[in-house]
Amino acid sequence: MAPWPLRVHLVTRPRRVYAARTDHVLAQRPAVARATSATPRDARCASPPDTRRGPMMRNRTQIRTGITAMVIAASLTSLTACGAGSRTGAEDATAVECDYTMPEGETTVNVLAYNSSAIDPFTNTMVKSCTRENVTLKHDPIDFSGQVTKTTATLSGDTGSYDILETYGFAVPEIASAGSIVPLDDFVAEYGEKYELDALNEGMRSALSYDGKLYALPMQAQMYVMAYRQDIFDELDLTAPESFEDMIAAAEAIREQGDIEYPIALPMSATADVSTIYQAAMNSTGTDFLDAGEPQFTSDGSREALEGLKSLLPYMDPEVTTFDQPSVQQQMFNGNAAMAIMFSGRMNDLTLESNSPNFDKFGFAAPPSLAADAPYLFSRLSVDGWAIPENTQLDKDMLFQMIASSVGEDASNASVPAAYPAREGIVTDESSAYAVAANETIAATMPAPNDPFSAPVTNAIRPVLVEVLLGQTEVEDGMQEMQRLAEETVSGS
Repeated sequence: MAPWPLRVHLVTRPRRVYAARTDHVLAQRPAVARATSATPRDARCASPPDTRRGPMMRNRTQIRTGITAMVIAASLTSLTACGAGSRTGAEDATAVECDYTMPEGETTVNVLAYNSSAIDPFTNTMVKSCTRENVTLKHDPIDFSGQVTKTTATLSGDTGSYDILETYGFAVPEIASAGSIVPLDDFVAEYGEKYELDALNEGMRSALSYDGKLYALPMQAQMYVMAYRQDIFDELDLTAPESFEDMIAAAEAIREQGDIEYPIALPMSATADVSTIYQAAMNSTGTDFLDAGEPQFTSDGSREALEGLKSLLPYMDPEVTTFDQPSVQQQMFNGNAAMAIMFSGRMNDLTLESNSPNFDKFGFAAPPSLAADAPYLFSRLSVDGWAIPENTQLDKDMLFQMIASSVGEDASNASVPAAYPAREGIVTDESSAYAVAANETIAATMPAPNDPFSAPVTNAIRPVLVEVLLGQTEVEDGMQEMQRLAEETVSGS
């Protein structure tokens, strides 16, 4: 696994070459970045995140969310009955040892985790392996917006409905600072050797930490990856774009060919993904929403990000602000787009023959930078993990051993290629058709700070961001308004 960078020093990048088929991955990996040390970083955006993702927020006893309207995934994408984009069946779950002290009475452990091809392997392993004797783990299929809503409910009272929660780095600072989830350091100290937890990537552990304490056990990370139609690119003598300017040039060439009117697909749903896309664009310039708690929406990086995203809009479907990640997948499945950028957890679905007649026509690359001289790639990193709610009535020692068993070596190996597991050494350049791209991306994405105001600020600025991108508000006016909203949010006024 590539190291988690604190600072990434970019060197001149040669034109990249990636495998286009599912049966092999080129071993050649260009030297794009050198990581100098490990560090904490955020989240999924969106992101997600799958951003993949929108933030989960808590203000003392009540979590406020800005993404509960994200309900278009199931209706637009015709995915599985889970309604969540999952392509991984529970019947394929890996069985591992799950050794905990058996409670005396019949016990049900309720697990809250949204369904996706990247998350399901860990959830299914835990449910299958830890259900025994008088203990039953229960997990009901749910999409991401449903998870957000249920997380809000379960953490808002003295007792909750769930005992194990899937969460991610973007959400951890706020729900941890509110005391809603349990610090796990004592459990790690006691059971670290038993479950080989020192093999979990240090940077991913840091991403799920707050104020020096670990609040979620990392299972997997997602980063942006570009998928593109290798057959179309080859026919037009195009190479994987390395900047937004390259993307536009490729889109114009593809449009001129006449088959695809809107060659670019990005998840920019107005209820969630759009803010992750904006943050990824800012990150490419070396800027984040907050710097030491100070909003950065009037910065040069903010302006460059907004202008860069607006430059792509003519090459995207006019309804792009209704498209989440499953919708973008569907554009690629159907051949309505020729290049897309999504979180890596969505990539394996593209390579499955059962999903698309184009399954063997996709190439994969690290996403481009905003500009050729930008310090980072256009990307976000989101780390998923297991948390234990403070208000569970079950034995927390038992719950920790359940989550620890699900991130072991066997379970992590079984999650590939759908996931990028947190356990070191699992993902190599040969692990999947997009592993080279994922490894390059993870090494050249700006680390994001763990700031408890990231989530509320993101929710506050999102409506204005949408207005700017749709041309309803001028860029400069929008920047000033987002700065004002962010400052008010941080100050609590």
